[in-house]
Amino acid sequence: MSIQLEALPHRHVLTLPAMPAAVRTARQTAEQALTEWGINPRHPTIGPALLILSELVTNSVRHAADLSPQLTVIYAAGEDTLAFAVHDRHPHQPALYAMVTDAASGGLATVMELTLGLGGTAVVRGDADGRGKSIWITLPL
Repeated sequence: MSIQLEALPHRHVLTLPAMPAAVRTARQTAEQALTEWGINPRHPTIGPALLILSELVTNSVRHAADLSPQLTVIYAAGEDTLAFAVHDRHPHQPALYAMVTDAASGGLATVMELTLGLGGTAVVRGDADGRGKSIWITLPL
């Protein structure tokens, strides 16, 4: 799935403290944005997408909060695409696709299993200064 994110007409950005409550806020914001954008909440991609988002925010809170007191969630959508990213300022960039072949469980392994099962893609994009990253998920609708 190759899509120019700049071409997606719907966008929303949310910055939150890297605390456990961020998970619920990020998910509720996603649900509200999807409704405003006219995306059916019963679409078969939406439930797994919200779980993926929750896992990514949870990972950021658990593993990056010491170096990144805030995290940013970016939401984007178009007619047939849903994309979102979770950004933090921790330098570690996980090897997402290694999670698929390893016997890993939980967190990123769940993210990758769901993303690939839906026909989506996952990409880690490092910050220019090397001190942070975004994990982007793109899913077909």
